[in-house]
Amino acid sequence: MRAFLNTLAIGVLSFTTACSGATPTRPASPPADTPTPTAAKVPVSRSPLANAPTSLAGLTPARVTNVVDGDTVDVAIGSQTYRVRYIGIDTPETVDPNRPVQPFGKEASARNKQLVDGKTVYLERDVSETDRFGRLLRYVWLDESTMVNAVLVSEGLAQVSTFPPDVKYVNLYLDLQRQAREKGAGIWGGGATPATVPPQPPAVTPTRATSVAVTTTPSRGNCDPSYPTVCIPPYPPDLDCGQIPFRRFQVLPPDPHRFDSDRDGIGC
Repeated sequence: MRAFLNTLAIGVLSFTTACSGATPTRPASPPADTPTPTAAKVPVSRSPLANAPTSLAGLTPARVTNVVDGDTVDVAIGSQTYRVRYIGIDTPETVDPNRPVQPFGKEASARNKQLVDGKTVYLERDVSETDRFGRLLRYVWLDESTMVNAVLVSEGLAQVSTFPPDVKYVNLYLDLQRQAREKGAGIWGGGATPATVPPQPPAVTPTRATSVAVTTTPSRGNCDPSYPTVCIPPYPPDLDCGQIPFRRFQVLPPDPHRFDSDRDGIGC
């Protein structure tokens, strides 16, 4: 079991490549003749990769036509174009008109482009078909042992951001993120902690909240249960989105910090 995990982690961490838009239509669902991306199970018990595909045969091949940012691409499946959001990760922002470009956002976008632009990738679905914006939610594979989502986490260019029920590879993600933090890779470099990595704070920040420690390890310690996938201290003091490094995390009532302003269950 451990040998299998180590083999895939090494492949992810050492993977390198050299390669190098029309607006996509709203992705209602893949074409009817497109195979549903379900993966065969690897017979390894308790491994984070116990459900990893043993081959690409059960996945949906797609050609990447445009790289939007570090965790979003446009793909062609047959004659249709779809926007795909990588499951379980979040890269620093570069294209949101309401937010500044965040540290390592350009690096994450460039690395994603290097990995997938113009290539045939293989899409694996978890439970959900699309997100609230109509984007396909997928794990994106280059081959049987290289998942792009995991590569970006391992290189410190993305952090774990999972939303149940799409949590198939959460244990792998957390292990790779731990290794990236220990090495100081990407957003974790320069002695940075989760409270000091992107996004940058607004120009005017309430002084009473600037020293609040925030971690990416959920549940234990001083973590508010309204935010089960990240660790955010309970109220008081009151925090806003500009004072925490997390984006698009799960929010449960009563949401004391009011991160979920539109009440869709997703914060910031």
